[in-house]
Amino acid sequence: MKLTADEAIVRLEVPGRPAPQGSKKGFARGGKVAMVEMSRHVKPWREDVRTAAEKWIADHPGLYPIQGALSVDMVFSIARPKGHFGTGRNAGVLKPSAPAYPTGAPDLSKLARSTEDAITSAGLWSDDSRVVHYGRLEKQYVIGPDDASPLFDPYVMRVPGAVIVIRTLEVAW
Repeated sequence: MKLTADEAIVRLEVPGRPAPQGSKKGFARGGKVAMVEMSRHVKPWREDVRTAAEKWIADHPGLYPIQGALSVDMVFSIARPKGHFGTGRNAGVLKPSAPAYPTGAPDLSKLARSTEDAITSAGLWSDDSRVVHYGRLEKQYVIGPDDASPLFDPYVMRVPGAVIVIRTLEVAW
């Protein structure tokens, strides 16, 4: 049985603060070096993703872990800094100088890494090495509560988090 890359088999909407994995700091402990994640937000983010993936598995039993080649979309919705908005009566108004995209930290590839590892630990796929293609891999700012555009992007959330879509390129489970 073959599926095309256009057929989504999993769609997760994960609210929470996306956090990167990979930046570590070493500490000497008893003659050994202990490596600790630099971001205190990694563990809660991985727990949010794992919980969403485990719920998906529970709601769709019998198909997991996925064993074939996978295409994955990950769109991370990042909260805008307060400095992007006006003050006083313009407190909810975006400044004209505010950037369209979140070009600062966190690093996109490290966000993907922490998210993939959480999905693996949940058992949704057997290993993140199954991911052979990214469709969309992006950081976007959250959509504001007043944005009722008919061109609304279903991948961008109204709260911080991520939309993760997994498609099979071939089925092997």
